[in-house]
Amino acid sequence: MLHFVHVSPRAVSIQSTQHSLTRSVQEDAFFSVDVACNCTPTIQWTFMSSSVSRAIGVWRPGVFINITDDYSSRVEAHDNGSMGLSDLRLQDAGYYVVTVTDDMGGSKDAGYVLKVNEVLYEDLQYLSVSALALACLAALLMLAMWLLDKAYRKIVAWRRRKQMPENDATELQPL
Repeated sequence: MLHFVHVSPRAVSIQSTQHSLTRSVQEDAFFSVDVACNCTPTIQWTFMSSSVSRAIGVWRPGVFINITDDYSSRVEAHDNGSMGLSDLRLQDAGYYVVTVTDDMGGSKDAGYVLKVNEVLYEDLQYLSVSALALACLAALLMLAMWLLDKAYRKIVAWRRRKQMPENDATELQPL
């Protein structure tokens, strides 16, 4: 017995190769998707975390773009459904959902996880203080070696002078 599956010519599809991103604070994230639809799709991005859920923006390729105030200066919307998010903050870590809806009301969702790492400036400060301390220690050791070398040379010169016969009493020999 054969079963036929009817696929609507207006079906929506979302293609993506990466569903998890890890970035650092102040970097940019690019959620790459490729939306296919026989009509002009409506693309909506939403952010969700354990404490909040909020709309990022809605657009129709070539028709309109509506980005919420919280994201207006940081979001770049693309006609293929992709979204760029710049100047990441720790609060941007969470789950991002793209919902694509066609003119007939059919829709498809895809989810993405964004992890945002904090740049630990304390580690950089520790490293710079350690490097400075080592540089000072190296300078002190070089100074000590230079002073010891000078003292050694003076002692050697003093010993040579002490071993030489004194020239004060020169005897004259008859010829």
